[in-house]
Amino acid sequence: MRQRGGAERAKTVRMFFWKRGVLAAAMAALILSGCSEYESSEELRAQAGTEAQADGEVQAAAEVRTSKQTETGADISGRSQSRTRAAVPEFETVSDRVYVNTEGGAIAENGRQVLLDPNWDYAEFAKITSGTAVLYQSQTAERKNLTICVNAGHGTKGGASVKTQCHPDGSPKVTGGTTGAGAVTAAAVSGGMTFDDGTPESSVTLSMALILKDKLLAKGYDVLMIRETEDVQLDNIARTLIANNASDCHIALHWDSTTNNKGAFYMSVPNVESYRSMEPVKSHWQQHNALGESLVAGLKGAGVKIFSGGSMAMDLTQTSFSTVPSVDIELGDKASDHSSATLATLADGLVAGVNQYFGQ
Repeated sequence: MRQRGGAERAKTVRMFFWKRGVLAAAMAALILSGCSEYESSEELRAQAGTEAQADGEVQAAAEVRTSKQTETGADISGRSQSRTRAAVPEFETVSDRVYVNTEGGAIAENGRQVLLDPNWDYAEFAKITSGTAVLYQSQTAERKNLTICVNAGHGTKGGASVKTQCHPDGSPKVTGGTTGAGAVTAAAVSGGMTFDDGTPESSVTLSMALILKDKLLAKGYDVLMIRETEDVQLDNIARTLIANNASDCHIALHWDSTTNNKGAFYMSVPNVESYRSMEPVKSHWQQHNALGESLVAGLKGAGVKIFSGGSMAMDLTQTSFSTVPSVDIELGDKASDHSSATLATLADGLVAGVNQYFGQ
């Protein structure tokens, strides 16, 4: 019985050091490999669990050994076999994604995803909500602690086949547009028009948004980007609510569907009593119009052609649900030039308008 107990003890001790050796070798290999084998938080958490299980098996074997020694009166070392073990650290579930923008001379680190919170005001009206916006923080010395929401119009696959409520109180539209007056529902996100050269409006608004983002970051503004790819699964209400809760103003970029290169203008809030007395329009319509006027003034100062008086009244879904200064800016139409140089000029004008509105 003594000989069998000694063999079992030796086997257990060998197993203990073999497992420790494997773990030590794995750690040494990881250190030597540097950053070439980056492990995510999920992988690290799984490793911790595996190591804890292995240690548990060794500890269990040791307990069995001690029990047998007690039964037989064997004393291997004449000393206490107790050990003090450190607790396995707990791992918090975190995202391993990091957003970095290095264009335009302004590095925006620590960009974070912003999702629609179902507890936000008016969230129950949004139908397409699985997408995410990204919030970038300016890293310039003159950071203004103001966040501009840049919304590249359109760009939601399937959005035209889903209907959302035009106004939060269920009242019908008071003006025409993509959706006619009298309608109570509208396309969640319309497909947009196509330029005379065959380019989809959604592609141009995306290019415009990316240029505007870089220029705003360079001027010290934080930027909330609603869309940075050809498709984001956020309808117009969801986009508006994210802007309401994560920005200081909301600028949606569009081009009109006319074909005479008529120039830029913003969609103003209709002077209709029933509409202007409906919340949240009642509390914010003056801010919407003031932001639109500032943007048009900035564009005009940059040499951009302005249509008529610079505005057109429209009760859009966007402004119907907005609780921050919010504007749909139309930067031209189907016949307008949309080269990179033109988009850069438009962006300069919009930044000037933002500066004017916030007194910067």
